[in-house]
Amino acid sequence: MQKHRNNKPIIIWLLSGCFIIFLMVILGGITRLTGSGLSITEWDVIMGSVPPLNQADWNIAFDKYKQSPQYQKVNTGMDVEQFKSIFYWEYFHRLVGRLLGVVFIIPFLYFLFRKMLDPPLIRKLVIILLLGALQGFIGWYMVASGLVNRPSVSHYRLALHLITAFITYGYTLWVALDLIHQNKETSPGHITPLFRKLTITIASLVVIQIIYGAFMAGLGGGKIYNTFPKMGDEWIPSTFHPVFASFFDYPVGVQIVHRYIGTILVILGFILVYLHRKNPVPALTSAVAFFIIALVIQFTLGVSTLLYAAPITLAALHQIGGFVLFTSVVILLHESTTIGKLSTF
Repeated sequence: MQKHRNNKPIIIWLLSGCFIIFLMVILGGITRLTGSGLSITEWDVIMGSVPPLNQADWNIAFDKYKQSPQYQKVNTGMDVEQFKSIFYWEYFHRLVGRLLGVVFIIPFLYFLFRKMLDPPLIRKLVIILLLGALQGFIGWYMVASGLVNRPSVSHYRLALHLITAFITYGYTLWVALDLIHQNKETSPGHITPLFRKLTITIASLVVIQIIYGAFMAGLGGGKIYNTFPKMGDEWIPSTFHPVFASFFDYPVGVQIVHRYIGTILVILGFILVYLHRKNPVPALTSAVAFFIIALVIQFTLGVSTLLYAAPITLAALHQIGGFVLFTSVVILLHESTTIGKLSTF
């Protein structure tokens, strides 16, 4: 494999982008939890980067918000000062999104001009830029669903917005890890087919769980059946009718899927640890440890969030935990894939 003359600046750039995406997701979660996401009713990439600067500007922004279903059906009677408190969460969320675009585009052009990027890496970086642009479009597409008739965004669009952010983050992290490993000697080990299949299964379930986490948030699924492990006095409510749509459009069905996938993930996680202990691959030990710790913490946060009916602090921590868990899965997949390739030589 051909070595780059100096990957360090590119790696730092990509990891910085990962951190800003992480910050974006956290701000997005807080924006949603505080009901702030629909406070800005227009999308202006350039002029929208400047908040209202005087009372007249605030009155104009507030008058536009008054036309939205959220104000008319949920926040009727809100004054300008109260409006400012929700406006700023959404404003900072969008501002970080703009910062993310600058952080990715300007260094990319610099590295390109300095001929520090080879063609395969350029193609990967272009994909990252396109994913970032797509994420911005989906963000507005999501907000638009709450500006006509309904006072909240579509949980489908919310899930699409969230999973696109995770995909962008995961792909960026993967490219950075590729560069980190490019000039790093890794001792190959024998990864069993069962371990590899289980890792892929866990990664797939984590992605599904993230989507259902967005469904839970969009439908208010954390506000009902605030008991664990049973839902009230039953494992599955007797009033629940398991038709196809109920697992996507109704809080009870969505919560059933979310809580049981979480439980299955914990079981599979400990099986993965057992398989690693039975057939240890030293180069994977740290990745496996990071994953199981992140998984246990996230499961604990999820149960706590449910038991306390999704208060803002716990719900935000649960979203952070989901991001850390996803990070651990990407690293685990990357490490096992890299070792697997080396072991075939």
